Amino acid sequence: NRQHDDQLVADTQVWAAQHYDEPNPVSGMVKVSGLSERAFLRRFRRATGQSPSEYTQTLRVEEAKQMLETSDITVDEIAAAVVYSEPSSFRSAFRKHVGLPASSYRKKWRGIHSYR
Repeated sequence: NRQHDDQLVADTQVWAAQHYDEPNPVSGMVKVSGLSERAFLRRFRRATGQSPSEYTQTLRVEEAKQMLETSDITVDEIAAAVVYSEPSSFRSAFRKHVGLPASSYRKKWRGIHSYR
């Protein structure tokens, strides 16, 4: 994420990091901001370079990466844990953000760290 000086947006980013697992975190971010939805969406994108929904998806993928690196739970279970109702949607989002399928990411990460 790019750095910015917008404290209101930074506050909503902190809130999102703590609530990304809610069904619709963007509406919560709008409430936290105190702005109209349209004004918040513009301000958030201007500050971060992402829409709030893209940002939330990034948070979910980052959490999934941690789970892939540190656990043996299935990819479908990870998808559910990071609030994707459809495992196929999670797999698509993961591949888009990371450039690898989740299962390949797990194998690659474990391969890199198994030599330590």
